[in-house]
Amino acid sequence: MGRHMTGVILSGGKNTRMGANKAFLEMDGERLIDRAVRIYREIFDEIILVTNEPLLYLDWDVAIVTDLEKGKGPLMGIYTGLFWASSAAAFFAACDMPFLDAPFIRYLRDLSRDDVDIVVPETAEGLQPLHAVYSRRCLPAIKARLDRGRLKVTEFYRGMKVRTVPAETVRRFDPCGRMFLNVNTREEFGRLHRGGQPS
Repeated sequence: MGRHMTGVILSGGKNTRMGANKAFLEMDGERLIDRAVRIYREIFDEIILVTNEPLLYLDWDVAIVTDLEKGKGPLMGIYTGLFWASSAAAFFAACDMPFLDAPFIRYLRDLSRDDVDIVVPETAEGLQPLHAVYSRRCLPAIKARLDRGRLKVTEFYRGMKVRTVPAETVRRFDPCGRMFLNVNTREEFGRLHRGGQPS
């Protein structure tokens, strides 16, 4: 399962605090969406972009899909990406993560095996469910939570075969602790530009 895998970019947020589409923010002269697609192309045979604004992304040579049901947050994005993935598993990351790391994503991909449903990093702040690998075997469990309005991503982990990547392993790839940062406001994005971290 680990070698052939779909890469899914989640770009379904409403961007209300940012006031602009976060995918098109530039860092070091490159838009976040361009950087994500470039990194994914190094790793995955298939790339899927989950967005509720598909017309904004027609310039990218990726599969574009919209949430199968609107208004159900990242959990629906994961469900939609898995639903359309042609491989047995998919790696998911949000489009507003400026510090995606190709070696670490490959590491997660290679940990994914037929006896594992989820591969997810863990830090001092907890699990990182929007930077993780999910098997298509997760689809029924996710659907059950969606149907009940239970939208917390990690809730469906119960009963699944989960492989966590411990914080000390994460630090080997990410000694500065930036890999899972996302941007929600212009102030946060400005701090990242200056080499800081969101508060």
